[in-house]
Amino acid sequence: MSTASTARVVIDLDVPGPIISRHLYGHFAEHLGRCVYDGFYVGESSGLPNQGGIRLDVVEALRALNIPNLRWPGGCFADEYHWMNGIGPRADRPGMINTNWGNVEENNHFGTHEFMALCELLGADPYVNGNVGSGTVQEMSDWVEYLTRDGDSPMVRLRKANGRDAPWKVPFWGVGNEAWGCGGNLTAEGYVELARRYATFCRDHDGNKLYRIAAGASDDDLAWTEALMKAVNTLGGGHPRDIFQAISVHYYTVPGTWLHKGSATKFEVDDYYRTMIKAQDIDRVLTGHSTVMDAYDPQRKIGLVLDEWGTWWDVEPDTNPGFLYQQNALRDALVASLHFDVFHRHAERLVMANIAQTVNVLQAMLLTDETGALVLTPTYHVFEMNKGHHDATSVPVHLVDRPAPYELDGKQLELLSVSASVKGDKALVSVTNLDPAASADVVLDLRGATVRGHSGRLLTAPKLQAHNTVADPQVVAPVALTTVVEDPRGLRLTLPPHSFATVEVDL
Repeated sequence: MSTASTARVVIDLDVPGPIISRHLYGHFAEHLGRCVYDGFYVGESSGLPNQGGIRLDVVEALRALNIPNLRWPGGCFADEYHWMNGIGPRADRPGMINTNWGNVEENNHFGTHEFMALCELLGADPYVNGNVGSGTVQEMSDWVEYLTRDGDSPMVRLRKANGRDAPWKVPFWGVGNEAWGCGGNLTAEGYVELARRYATFCRDHDGNKLYRIAAGASDDDLAWTEALMKAVNTLGGGHPRDIFQAISVHYYTVPGTWLHKGSATKFEVDDYYRTMIKAQDIDRVLTGHSTVMDAYDPQRKIGLVLDEWGTWWDVEPDTNPGFLYQQNALRDALVASLHFDVFHRHAERLVMANIAQTVNVLQAMLLTDETGALVLTPTYHVFEMNKGHHDATSVPVHLVDRPAPYELDGKQLELLSVSASVKGDKALVSVTNLDPAASADVVLDLRGATVRGHSGRLLTAPKLQAHNTVADPQVVAPVALTTVVEDPRGLRLTLPPHSFATVEVDL
């Protein structure tokens, strides 16, 4: 093990910043591989405990995260999904081919009512992604009416005939997905013209206020964001336009190439560094899009939504390449903890983020199998350890002294990442030591409040490649952080290599 690095972090507990929306800890469930079917939904005839076909151990695990929202049905799948085929008696629902993911047949047994029941079980706000790519304005408008209108109308009568009298609350509505690619291969200008029409006819019914999210850019495509902001901001002589309330962006941590992404569990230390450098770059990407948005919306009334993020590796051997099933190692957990620190810094503009995806796909929270096994991934534990940041007030963090950055391929990686928030009489400090070999001695210089007590939790493992399996589900799991002690400046702690910790401070 290398010599420990030292750092001092000044945290101004009495200087309130923007609120860290709980929706930055959102989730994503696409009809992709085993995320919905065999993940969330096993059917009512399953021998596994379920309610209406929804797997209850999955619900219980996610409720422990205080899951704030769930995006559905895609992703690319959203733009080939026709919601009318997923309502009514299941035996009568027509099937479809999922041409994006595995070219497999879907029976549409999990549809609108099942998704809304899932959100109710989770206590999560639904984020429904509408079909712009292959759908119609009327189809999307009818779906909003079906879900959210009260009283009497054709769609209300249809909903009631299908067993649901009261409307649902559906706050978040996506107007298409990745319109530059699988959502239609459109230009920014072509999408803007379409999306303005679609969004116009997505009405606010009976007190349900839609938060319409325009399908945004990938990575560094700032021109796409600018085209959307022009449409959002003005009409004619500069009059405010209330079409979209937010625009999205997608960013995946793929340190290799799209053809050769690398293994989730078999990698070398340089692969690790490249991964973390790529993950760190989300800060620059969000800054770029926010800067463009600031030029058109300096009051920051329009939200930025990162509704797809996470690691993307080669699929596990002997699995369907179209199902995107990958393992989840300690490295993935550190990608997540680093992302959340960045999200907290961008909380004034960034209003929602959705990890891709929740069960059995990409950087999942949970891995399940047909035997009834359920595995909590290392990434799950980061979400759970960080839930004290939900709707808390961010506070400034200044790394006064820090370890020297690591350089690889002409790029630098900061080896220590920190964020903090205050809620009531508690502060939560999240600290990540990204050094794969050296521990870090960190002084938390806590200013503006008196420390009355503290406790800490630690997530690490002997190897970066460590991951949880059905046979050994606790290889990477939180333990008490016993190295936190009082210091004249506040608190002092030692973090082992490649680790994530949270420190809760009583004020």
